[in-house]
Formats: sequence, structure tokens, C-alpha cells
Amino acid sequence: MEIVSDLYAAQPFWIWLAIGVILLAVEAAFSTEWLLWPAVSAGVVAVLTALGLRVGLPVEIVIFGALTVASTLLSRRLVKRVNPGDAPDINARDSRLLGQRARVVEGFVDGRGRVFVSGAEWPAEIDGAGPPVGESVVVESLTGSGLKVRAV
Repeated sequence: MEIVSDLYAAQPFWIWLAIGVILLAVEAAFSTEWLLWPAVSAGVVAVLTALGLRVGLPVEIVIFGALTVASTLLSRRLVKRVNPGDAPDINARDSRLLGQRARVVEGFVDGRGRVFVSGAEWPAEIDGAGPPVGESVVVESLTGSGLKVRAV
């Protein structure tokens, strides 16, 4: 422990940088969404100490805590504004397909064919006669592993 206290006394930057990197590594490994802002706050304190701010460990811990609380609260407000709750989840690719135009890549036979949308081919169903290959359809809904489409 004496090595750490000696290192802190000589270069507190490295202690704060190590704390930030460890928090960021844990965040990257487990994707907790709770450790990103403490990692950034530790990085800010590291930069402040590198710029010559020498206020002592207790004050640096208070600065770290205040930055963590402030950045976490501000990020929550930003996330709500940027990603409202009624918007589709960015990871729910299937639900983002609703209303998208798709191109027919395999003709419809008995209401079943294949369409290309969002960078992938999908099995598709259509009521009535389907459009020929190369024409557009619109995704109406999801049907298990496929799509329900309608002619444009």
C-alpha cells in the first residue's frame, strides 16, 4: 500500500487514470450502463491533477463524486430526450422494419416469396397477387421469422 501512496504523492494523475481505465474496462466487459460516467469522471480528475491541481485526496474524491452524480443525472435527461420511450429500441431490428420499403427478390407463389430490406433477405407473405421481382412492397407486420408485406 505504501507504493500506491508514494505514487499518489508523486503523480496522482496515474492513480485517477487507473481508476478510470478499470471502471471503463468493467463497463465494456459487462455493459452495466452504470460505470461509464464514473469512468469519465475519474478521467476528468486525472486531467485536473495532470494540469497541476493539487488539492489533496479528500477533495479529489469529492470532485470525483460530484462529477459522477452530475454527469449521470445529465446523461439520463439526455437519453430521455434523444431516445424517447415510445421510439422503437435500436436493438429491436425487426420492429424497425415496420413501414419500410422492401424489394422483391423472389417472386410470390401462393402468397409466399422473399424480399430484401435493411440489408437482409426475409421470407415474406402477401395477400393476393404479389408484385414481380424487383418491385417494391411495404412491410406491414412481423410473422414469426418472416414479414407480412403489401404491394405499394
